[in-house]
Amino acid sequence: MRMAFDAIGAWRDSFADDSEDAQGPRRARYRAVFISDLHLGTAGCQAEPLLEFLKSYPSEYLYLAGDIVDGWQLRRKWFWPQSHNDVVQKVMRKARKGCRVVFVPGNHDEFARQFAGHHFGGIEVALEAVHVTARGQRLWVVHGDAFDGVVQCARWLAIVGDNLYELTLRMNRHLNRLRGRLGLPYWSLSAYLKHKVKKALAYVTDFEKAVAAEARKRGHDGVVCGHIHRAEMRSIDGILYCNDGDWVESRTALVEHCDGRLELVHWDAHMPAHPVALNQAESVSA
Repeated sequence: MRMAFDAIGAWRDSFADDSEDAQGPRRARYRAVFISDLHLGTAGCQAEPLLEFLKSYPSEYLYLAGDIVDGWQLRRKWFWPQSHNDVVQKVMRKARKGCRVVFVPGNHDEFARQFAGHHFGGIEVALEAVHVTARGQRLWVVHGDAFDGVVQCARWLAIVGDNLYELTLRMNRHLNRLRGRLGLPYWSLSAYLKHKVKKALAYVTDFEKAVAAEARKRGHDGVVCGHIHRAEMRSIDGILYCNDGDWVESRTALVEHCDGRLELVHWDAHMPAHPVALNQAESVSA
């Protein structure tokens, strides 16, 4: 019942005042934005910073590269605050005002894959997509779970790992509340563990190489994906590999400027209203 009320509320509120998007793509300062791994429906989702980011980065194209809604967690425990509704409404407003929004489901929102080829509220659902940049680069857009041997071959292990990851995030939230009181900046426990465990680093490297190899096989110039929650942009054997990160810990996205230049950006949670204050990562030009 609560799910039904939330759905009705999201539909109703999506028609609220959207004056900030009044001119739609005509005021877009970026050609495309790629985000993934929002994990709406979990306490770890950083919905408020994401809303500020979407407001500050108007674009002609918006690609949602999987794990937008965390169906795994929602099946275990319902969690859907107003801020998560606000994210859905914001995306729908963008689509209504002329931004092309493409949703490529991931493993956590795999329930949406059955709707590939359909449109909902102006949002296209596709199993994969190809984005052509202003410089003519063909970028293959996928979530990336198809290249994760754990997800494909041992689903039960992936679910166990997801539960352990959620536990780590809860510990991380408590730790960072304490750090905040002490005046210390945000620190990611899970990211620290990933970087310290050699097997985790080997897994990331294998994943990146596998995705890039498939993009090359399909004749694309590059690939944009998510899934592993590790933002990265580099060339792998001549293929541009771009991972847009996540909005649970890193608050990162890939953006294409109007001249076709690609750039990874990190949203600075301490200055959410000022895009110029973003900590910009490396950029790659064709």
